[in-house]
Amino acid sequence: MLTLFHHPMFATCRFVRLAFGEYGEELALIEEKPWARRKEFLSLNPAGTLPVLLAEGDVPIVGAMIISEYIDETRGVLKRERRLFAEDPMERAEIRRLTDWYLTKTESEVTRHLVRERVLKPHMPEAAGGGSPDSAAIRAARANIRQHMKYTNWLAGTRHWLAGTRITYADLAAAAALSVLDYLGEIDWREHASAREWYTRVKSRPSFRPLLGDRVRGLGPASHYADLDF
Repeated sequence: MLTLFHHPMFATCRFVRLAFGEYGEELALIEEKPWARRKEFLSLNPAGTLPVLLAEGDVPIVGAMIISEYIDETRGVLKRERRLFAEDPMERAEIRRLTDWYLTKTESEVTRHLVRERVLKPHMPEAAGGGSPDSAAIRAARANIRQHMKYTNWLAGTRHWLAGTRITYADLAAAAALSVLDYLGEIDWREHASAREWYTRVKSRPSFRPLLGDRVRGLGPASHYADLDF
Protein backbone atom coordinates (compact mmCIF):
# COMPACT_ATOMS: atom_id res chain seq x y z
CA MET A 1 0.00 0.00 0.00
CA LEU A 2 1.26 3.46 -0.91
CA THR A 3 1.52 6.19 1.73
CA LEU A 4 0.26 9.75 1.43
CA PHE A 5 1.41 12.53 3.72
CA HIS A 6 -1.56 14.89 3.78
CA HIS A 7 -3.78 17.27 5.68
CA PRO A 8 -7.54 16.56 5.55
CA MET A 9 -8.42 20.19 4.80
CA PHE A 10 -5.93 20.73 1.97
CA ALA A 11 -7.65 20.58 -1.42
CA THR A 12 -4.50 19.30 -3.11
CA CYS A 13 -4.39 16.34 -0.74
CA ARG A 14 -8.08 15.60 -1.21
CA PHE A 15 -7.54 15.63 -4.96
CA VAL A 16 -4.91 12.89 -4.73
CA ARG A 17 -7.10 10.80 -2.43
CA LEU A 18 -10.00 11.09 -4.88
CA ALA A 19 -7.84 10.06 -7.82
CA PHE A 20 -6.61 6.90 -6.13
CA GLY A 21 -10.15 6.23 -4.93
CA GLU A 22 -11.48 6.40 -8.49
CA TYR A 23 -9.03 3.66 -9.40
CA GLY A 24 -10.07 1.59 -6.39
CA GLU A 25 -6.74 1.84 -4.62
CA GLU A 26 -6.40 2.52 -0.91
CA LEU A 27 -3.72 4.73 0.59
CA ALA A 28 -2.10 4.69 3.98
CA LEU A 29 -2.62 8.22 5.28
CA ILE A 30 -0.28 10.13 7.54
CA GLU A 31 -1.61 13.51 8.65
CA GLU A 32 1.15 16.07 8.53
CA LYS A 33 1.29 19.52 10.12
CA PRO A 34 3.55 21.34 7.64
CA TRP A 35 4.23 24.22 10.02
CA ALA A 36 5.88 21.74 12.44
CA ARG A 37 8.65 21.11 9.88
CA ARG A 38 9.42 17.63 11.17
CA LYS A 39 12.91 16.50 10.34
CA GLU A 40 11.67 13.16 8.99
CA PHE A 41 9.16 14.87 6.71
CA LEU A 42 11.65 17.44 5.45
CA SER A 43 13.97 14.59 4.48
CA LEU A 44 11.24 13.51 2.04
CA ASN A 45 10.37 17.01 0.85
CA PRO A 46 12.77 19.83 1.81
CA ALA A 47 10.13 22.36 0.75
CA GLY A 48 7.88 21.12 3.55
CA THR A 49 4.76 21.23 1.35
CA LEU A 50 1.89 18.78 0.91
CA PRO A 51 0.92 16.37 -0.52
CA VAL A 52 3.79 13.90 -0.64
CA LEU A 53 3.27 10.38 -1.93
CA LEU A 54 5.60 7.57 -0.99
CA ALA A 55 5.39 5.51 -4.15
CA GLU A 56 6.84 2.12 -5.02
CA GLY A 57 10.18 1.64 -3.32
CA ASP A 58 9.29 4.46 -0.90
CA VAL A 59 10.32 7.06 -3.47
CA PRO A 60 8.73 10.43 -2.58
CA ILE A 61 6.65 12.19 -5.23
CA VAL A 62 5.85 15.77 -4.33
CA GLY A 63 2.92 17.93 -5.40
CA ALA A 64 -0.63 17.21 -6.50
CA MET A 65 -0.14 17.83 -10.23
CA ILE A 66 3.03 15.74 -10.35
CA ILE A 67 1.34 12.94 -8.41
CA SER A 68 -1.61 13.03 -10.81
CA GLU A 69 0.74 12.53 -13.77
CA TYR A 70 2.35 9.62 -11.92
CA ILE A 71 -1.08 8.08 -11.24
CA ASP A 72 -2.03 8.38 -14.90
CA GLU A 73 1.21 6.85 -16.15
CA THR A 74 1.16 3.93 -13.69
CA ARG A 75 -2.58 3.29 -13.41
CA GLY A 76 -4.68 5.48 -15.68
CA VAL A 77 -3.33 4.22 -19.00
CA LEU A 78 -4.66 0.77 -18.09
CA LYS A 79 -8.20 1.95 -17.28
CA ARG A 80 -9.43 2.84 -20.77
CA GLU A 81 -12.91 4.39 -20.37
CA ARG A 82 -12.29 4.93 -16.64
CA ARG A 83 -9.09 6.88 -17.24
CA LEU A 84 -9.08 10.29 -15.58
CA PHE A 85 -7.16 11.81 -18.47
CA ALA A 86 -8.07 11.85 -22.17
CA GLU A 87 -6.35 10.35 -25.20
CA ASP A 88 -6.79 13.50 -27.30
CA PRO A 89 -4.09 16.14 -26.61
CA MET A 90 -6.54 19.05 -26.78
CA GLU A 91 -8.87 17.35 -24.31
CA ARG A 92 -5.89 16.69 -22.03
CA ALA A 93 -5.01 20.38 -22.24
CA GLU A 94 -8.51 21.35 -21.07
CA ILE A 95 -8.35 18.85 -18.21
CA ARG A 96 -4.99 20.25 -17.15
CA ARG A 97 -6.27 23.83 -17.42
CA LEU A 98 -9.24 23.21 -15.15
CA THR A 99 -7.24 21.10 -12.73
CA ASP A 100 -4.81 23.99 -12.41
CA TRP A 101 -7.70 26.44 -12.08
CA TYR A 102 -9.03 24.75 -8.96
CA LEU A 103 -5.76 23.61 -7.39
CA THR A 104 -3.89 26.85 -8.07
CA LYS A 105 -6.23 29.78 -8.79
CA THR A 106 -9.07 28.82 -6.44
CA GLU A 107 -6.50 27.79 -3.87
CA SER A 108 -4.61 31.09 -4.03
CA GLU A 109 -7.73 33.28 -4.08
CA VAL A 110 -10.04 31.42 -1.72
CA THR A 111 -9.30 28.06 -0.16
CA ARG A 112 -5.80 28.62 1.21
CA HIS A 113 -6.83 31.73 3.15
CA LEU A 114 -9.99 30.28 4.69
CA VAL A 115 -8.21 27.09 5.69
CA ARG A 116 -5.30 28.98 7.20
CA GLU A 117 -7.43 31.44 9.13
CA ARG A 118 -10.26 29.13 10.23
CA VAL A 119 -8.61 25.70 10.45
CA LEU A 120 -4.85 25.97 10.93
CA LYS A 121 -4.12 29.09 12.97
CA PRO A 122 -5.99 27.94 16.11
CA HIS A 123 -3.65 24.91 16.26
CA MET A 124 -0.41 26.62 15.23
CA PRO A 125 2.04 28.01 17.77
CA GLU A 126 2.45 31.77 17.66
CA ALA A 127 6.03 31.41 16.45
CA ALA A 128 4.76 29.53 13.37
CA GLY A 129 2.09 32.11 12.58
CA GLY A 130 -0.73 30.92 14.80
CA GLY A 131 -3.12 33.16 16.68
CA SER A 132 -6.40 34.91 16.03
CA PRO A 133 -7.91 34.70 12.54
CA ASP A 134 -7.30 37.63 10.22
CA SER A 135 -10.80 38.92 9.49
CA ALA A 136 -9.59 40.92 6.48
CA ALA A 137 -8.14 37.79 4.86
CA ILE A 138 -11.40 35.93 5.49
CA ARG A 139 -13.48 38.71 3.96
CA ALA A 140 -11.26 38.87 0.88
CA ALA A 141 -11.46 35.10 0.37
CA ARG A 142 -15.24 35.09 0.81
CA ALA A 143 -15.57 37.89 -1.73
CA ASN A 144 -13.82 35.66 -4.28
CA ILE A 145 -16.00 32.59 -3.72
CA ARG A 146 -18.90 33.88 -5.78
CA GLN A 147 -16.87 34.23 -8.99
CA HIS A 148 -15.46 30.72 -8.67
CA MET A 149 -18.92 29.32 -8.02
CA LYS A 150 -20.37 31.20 -11.02
CA TYR A 151 -17.68 29.69 -13.23
CA THR A 152 -18.26 26.19 -11.85
CA ASN A 153 -22.00 26.64 -12.34
CA TRP A 154 -21.43 27.65 -15.97
CA LEU A 155 -19.17 24.65 -16.61
CA ALA A 156 -21.61 22.26 -14.97
CA GLY A 157 -24.54 23.77 -16.86
CA THR A 158 -22.94 23.53 -20.30
CA ARG A 159 -21.11 20.19 -20.03
CA HIS A 160 -21.99 16.77 -18.66
CA TRP A 161 -18.78 16.81 -16.61
CA LEU A 162 -16.62 19.89 -16.14
CA ALA A 163 -14.09 19.08 -18.88
CA GLY A 164 -16.34 17.11 -21.22
CA THR A 165 -18.37 13.95 -21.45
CA ARG A 166 -16.86 11.90 -18.61
CA ILE A 167 -15.35 12.42 -15.19
CA THR A 168 -11.70 13.51 -15.22
CA TYR A 169 -9.04 15.05 -13.02
CA ALA A 170 -10.80 18.38 -13.58
CA ASP A 171 -13.88 17.20 -11.68
CA LEU A 172 -11.77 15.78 -8.88
CA ALA A 173 -9.80 19.01 -8.51
CA ALA A 174 -12.99 21.08 -8.39
CA ALA A 175 -14.65 18.68 -5.97
CA ALA A 176 -11.57 18.68 -3.74
CA ALA A 177 -11.53 22.48 -3.53
CA LEU A 178 -15.27 22.94 -3.12
CA SER A 179 -15.55 20.14 -0.57
CA VAL A 180 -13.22 22.06 1.74
CA LEU A 181 -15.40 25.15 1.39
CA ASP A 182 -18.50 23.01 1.85
CA TYR A 183 -17.08 21.55 5.07
CA LEU A 184 -16.59 25.11 6.33
CA GLY A 185 -20.13 26.10 5.32
CA GLU A 186 -18.85 28.78 2.95
CA ILE A 187 -20.98 27.92 -0.11
CA ASP A 188 -24.59 28.92 -0.69
CA TRP A 189 -25.61 26.14 -3.04
CA ARG A 190 -29.09 27.62 -3.58
CA GLU A 191 -27.60 30.17 -5.97
CA HIS A 192 -25.81 27.58 -8.11
CA ALA A 193 -28.21 24.82 -9.14
CA SER A 194 -26.07 23.30 -11.91
CA ALA A 195 -22.96 23.24 -9.72
CA ARG A 196 -24.98 21.66 -6.94
CA GLU A 197 -26.30 18.89 -9.22
CA TRP A 198 -22.76 18.19 -10.46
CA TYR A 199 -21.33 18.22 -6.93
CA THR A 200 -24.05 15.82 -5.76
CA ARG A 201 -23.00 13.36 -8.45
CA VAL A 202 -19.33 13.57 -7.47
CA LYS A 203 -20.17 13.46 -3.76
CA SER A 204 -22.15 10.24 -4.30
CA ARG A 205 -19.22 8.34 -5.81
CA PRO A 206 -17.45 5.69 -3.69
CA SER A 207 -14.15 7.58 -3.99
CA PHE A 208 -15.70 10.49 -2.08
CA ARG A 209 -16.89 8.54 0.97
CA PRO A 210 -13.63 8.76 2.95
CA LEU A 211 -13.68 12.57 2.59
CA LEU A 212 -17.15 12.72 4.09
CA GLY A 213 -15.72 11.15 7.24
CA ASP A 214 -12.98 13.77 7.64
CA ARG A 215 -13.19 15.88 10.78
CA VAL A 216 -11.07 18.70 12.17
CA ARG A 217 -10.55 18.96 15.91
CA GLY A 218 -12.55 21.85 17.29
CA LEU A 219 -14.29 22.61 13.99
CA GLY A 220 -17.11 20.34 12.87
CA PRO A 221 -18.49 20.36 9.32
CA ALA A 222 -21.57 22.15 8.05
CA SER A 223 -24.73 20.21 8.88
CA HIS A 224 -25.26 19.08 5.28
CA TYR A 225 -21.64 18.14 4.59
CA ALA A 226 -22.07 14.34 4.73
CA ASP A 227 -25.62 14.42 3.31
CA LEU A 228 -25.74 13.05 -0.24
CA ASP A 229 -29.14 14.67 -0.85
CA PHE A 230 -28.60 18.20 0.43
